[in-house]
Amino acid sequence: MARKIAFQGEPGAFSHAAVHALFPSDEALPCGSFEDTIVAVQSGAADLGVVPVENSLYGRITDIYHLLPPSGLHIIGEHYLRVEMNLLGVPGATLTDIASVQSLSVALGQCRKFIAKHRLKTINGSDTAGSAREIAQNGDKTVAAIASRFAAEVYGLTILASNIEDASHNTTRFLVVSRQPDVPAAAIERVKTTFIFRVRNVPAALYKALGGFATNGVNMTKLESYMVDGSFQATQFYADIEGRPSDPNVQLAFDELNFFTDEFRVLGVYAAGSPEGDAP
Repeated sequence: MARKIAFQGEPGAFSHAAVHALFPSDEALPCGSFEDTIVAVQSGAADLGVVPVENSLYGRITDIYHLLPPSGLHIIGEHYLRVEMNLLGVPGATLTDIASVQSLSVALGQCRKFIAKHRLKTINGSDTAGSAREIAQNGDKTVAAIASRFAAEVYGLTILASNIEDASHNTTRFLVVSRQPDVPAAAIERVKTTFIFRVRNVPAALYKALGGFATNGVNMTKLESYMVDGSFQATQFYADIEGRPSDPNVQLAFDELNFFTDEFRVLGVYAAGSPEGDAP
């Protein structure tokens, strides 16, 4: 029986492409917001959720850092999606027909050189997939959308130009979240652990809390700080490391971390993805 996989956005969105890449045989469940995506998994309306956590151009997706830790959900996987922008038109249209292009403002901004070269008028849309849907519905050969190849398949549009983004390294990292943890099998060598912590209010607490990772040879691949509960003195840290909590060196690092923290909680242990990414 096919599972339901929640994502934020319309069918054809880059998050939908990530779901399709990870779970091609399951049913994708579109959600209106990140909150709705999390709630869908919490409530059982979806079996899993796929949410973006950071992008190589625009940095972290702030909402996820605030929504995921208190959700009670577990990270069970990650996926790097190469974000390739494409010019999509209605069937029968050619590049010379296009006078205007519609997409999310961020997507338009990533394709400034192409837009300027072809002297296209820009139209701000709600998102990339929604723009593709509107172009398909309107049937105007003079208006194109900037969106993914996957959106072209979903809405029956023609790819008039491929890979039109200014930066070729644009990649989004997605997390797979579940109501239950799913620790990778022992045979899987490349494993990440994600956790949150708050340091005690004592001098050099953060320095001392992180010292155990250096002295025990644990590679920390990510460390983010953000305010919680509206307090300038309550800072929460979100971290990724290479390894499992059961590894002896990770255990020692966590023991030292615990000594200098008021709160410490593992959010997930999962197989590491490939940063090179897969194009949607």
